[in-house]
Amino acid sequence: MNTMKRVSVVIPVYNEVQNIEPLYRKLQELARTTPSVSEFLFVDDGSTDGTWQALVSLRERDAHARAIRLRRNFGQTAAMACGIDHARGEVIVTMDGDLQNDPSDIPRLVAKLDEGFDVVSGWRYRRQDRLWTRRIPSTVANRLIGLLTGVKVHDYGCSLKAYRAEVIRQTPLYAELHRFIPALSTMTGALIGELKVAHHARTFGQTKYNLWRTWKVALDMVTVSVLLKFALRPLRFFGFVALGVLVPAGIALARAWQGFVVPSSPGPVVLAGAACLGLWLAGHLLIVGCVAELCRATAHADPQRSLVPEGA
Repeated sequence: MNTMKRVSVVIPVYNEVQNIEPLYRKLQELARTTPSVSEFLFVDDGSTDGTWQALVSLRERDAHARAIRLRRNFGQTAAMACGIDHARGEVIVTMDGDLQNDPSDIPRLVAKLDEGFDVVSGWRYRRQDRLWTRRIPSTVANRLIGLLTGVKVHDYGCSLKAYRAEVIRQTPLYAELHRFIPALSTMTGALIGELKVAHHARTFGQTKYNLWRTWKVALDMVTVSVLLKFALRPLRFFGFVALGVLVPAGIALARAWQGFVVPSSPGPVVLAGAACLGLWLAGHLLIVGCVAELCRATAHADPQRSLVPEGA
């Protein structure tokens, strides 16, 4: 019996018309030497430069090539999630469509999965990008992400990664969280590995990254950190925030009481008002936390599980 797992290669692209054909030739060579690679799934994220027409041409002449077109530019995470949802293989490999990732690394990533990992992240250890605008911000971001999430990976930003399909489909992907997949996948108990991969300088087209994204990544770090620590127990998050409000509110209440007892103390009415506002806010946060707990507990509840068969 043939137990070889099918591998789907998912490639989000946006205005990469010059790179489509060279990348396809490399993928075609990969398919000839690696029979497990069953499809190349391109997701056109609303390109305006003829990328879609190039993909249609590939699809018409090669059964391995598939293409999906999004109605507008939704961003890399949305395009990647779309490709993952429509991939047919038991193993899914994601990569960029700008020729900076090398398809020849894919068999090594898949082999690494067979060592017992659920996610294998590529590590561009000889990265061919600008030092100050790309490599240094990326290095700092990788360190901070590892510190905040507890999942230390050398290169979160590398799109070349291999996943077991059942694991990546359980990982929440929205906004711009694709770069945090190794950390997010640990929510489902995934084992994370990494592997050094090749990286090439961009030859055609324009990079879609700039320093403005550094601020977005910083905000996303906070999102991921909260998800990892409090997604299962949201009341704890709201409870910690409520505690941060209760402490100064309690101090203000004590000073207000002192002001009423000792007339020479300043501003008892103002302090009392601030204390009441703090107590109201803390109570509100706790109520929101309780509602979040109820939503979390009932989100996947199956009413049939509570039914006891007659005679059991």
